[in-house]
Amino acid sequence: MSDHGYQGPQRMPSRRQQLGFLAAVVGMFMAILDIQIVASSLNEIQAGVSASRDEISWVQTSYLIAEIVMIPLAGTLARIFSTRAVFVFSCAGFTLASIGCAMASSIGELIVLRAIQGFMGGAMIPLTQAVSFTIFPRARMGSVQAVIGLVATLAPSIGPTLGGYITEHLSWHWLFLINVIPGALVCIGVWTLLDIDRGDRRVLARLDVIGLILMAVFLGTLEFVLEEGHDDDWFSSRLIASMAIVCGISGLLFVWRVFSTDHPIIDLRLFRDRDFAIGIVVIFVLGIALYGLVYLMPLFFGGVRGYSSLQIGEVMFVTGATMFVAAPLIGLFGDRFSHRTLILSGLAMVAIGTLLNVNLTDQSGFHEFFWPQVIRGVGFITCMIPASRITLGHLTPEQVGQGAGMFSVMRNLGGAMGLALIDTTLSYREQYHWQQLIPAINEGRDAVVEALAQYQQQFEGMVADPQAAAIQMIADRVIQQANVLAFNDLFLWLGMIYLLILPLALLVRRPRG
Repeated sequence: MSDHGYQGPQRMPSRRQQLGFLAAVVGMFMAILDIQIVASSLNEIQAGVSASRDEISWVQTSYLIAEIVMIPLAGTLARIFSTRAVFVFSCAGFTLASIGCAMASSIGELIVLRAIQGFMGGAMIPLTQAVSFTIFPRARMGSVQAVIGLVATLAPSIGPTLGGYITEHLSWHWLFLINVIPGALVCIGVWTLLDIDRGDRRVLARLDVIGLILMAVFLGTLEFVLEEGHDDDWFSSRLIASMAIVCGISGLLFVWRVFSTDHPIIDLRLFRDRDFAIGIVVIFVLGIALYGLVYLMPLFFGGVRGYSSLQIGEVMFVTGATMFVAAPLIGLFGDRFSHRTLILSGLAMVAIGTLLNVNLTDQSGFHEFFWPQVIRGVGFITCMIPASRITLGHLTPEQVGQGAGMFSVMRNLGGAMGLALIDTTLSYREQYHWQQLIPAINEGRDAVVEALAQYQQQFEGMVADPQAAAIQMIADRVIQQANVLAFNDLFLWLGMIYLLILPLALLVRRPRG
């Protein structure tokens, strides 16, 4: 642990505060889970609210944009109104919006309510992180961050699986209604057990409204461009190009505002601390892998293997189970190793686990993904815990709220950028491999002639034109192989990203004493 700067409390919090913290962790889990829980059920939701394909994507996008605007704001609100008040208000709003989403009868209502749900729930993510560094002594932070790291990685991993299971056995409305009882319990638990600070209304008087607006516009448009860019062919769309320009201008103005005002909405001067900056970069890259792989694997199993949501969930359960087992062990024994060693080994495991999937075929299934998922799962937890500790571990109580907000924002932005890159790259590489494979499909090759004859014989008497059906069958096989090769490219490039940032871990400062 870094020992420069603020060292935090020296004693364990009371039992009441520990129970209040656990309630906050449940709230954080709900907010992160709801990012992904609808991912595998968009078709059912689309049919339920009579939405078009373009409209239904906004069920995800509106939540993400609203959430990413709230996350960095949560720390400032907590200083004004107190952590307890902001967390309970956030959880109550999230729970009520969840009920509204379940009752929505049109796509317009659902999009608005999802935005409210994301905005209200967004505060619970950084505030839980901030509470952990406010009430627990640094000596116990390994175990505490293991719990938070498990929640932050497990929730998006199981989200699509849980969502598919709920939709299959109940209905899509229950994707939102499952939040009601936990949400009510979290509100009661945090309000009665987690009274750890007092609000300071004087902060409201010097609130930088201009900086707040610029930050909201910058983060909102950035998330929009990353989420919608691929579907609209990026800058060939006038809307995406316009949003990118607004994002760039508001981003530059926001940075100028932060460094030109006495009380900035976000203190970017925290990046002067080397460990803080490294932790932010690590969590950004982890976001790419965490959300990217959660997105990439269902695409492979659904598109190439034709698996159902339940079958995909059974394969992806390995990652969640691994992290569930590894988190307490890393939390318990992690303090025996330096943060530098843990981050280095964790990134290496994520890289190796990803690179083990670069030789997929159209028959790859559970066994081909088992050990790569185990290695990646251990790697996620191994570097997530020390990354949060070097980022937030030595911040003062006034700084930790803003630091936790930046930490959560960068994880989400990493995920958004990862999804955008995966979507674009997958399409590009599939087209590339199709162009490389198709010249080999000609009647001068015996294998092609034999395959055509075999398929044509199969279709005799079944279709009007057996030859055309046989040619279509071969074309489908080529498309499938091009798709598999594109997935292999993506696993290779994702793995290389982690190998390339390994030297960054060597810059983490060694603790004195």
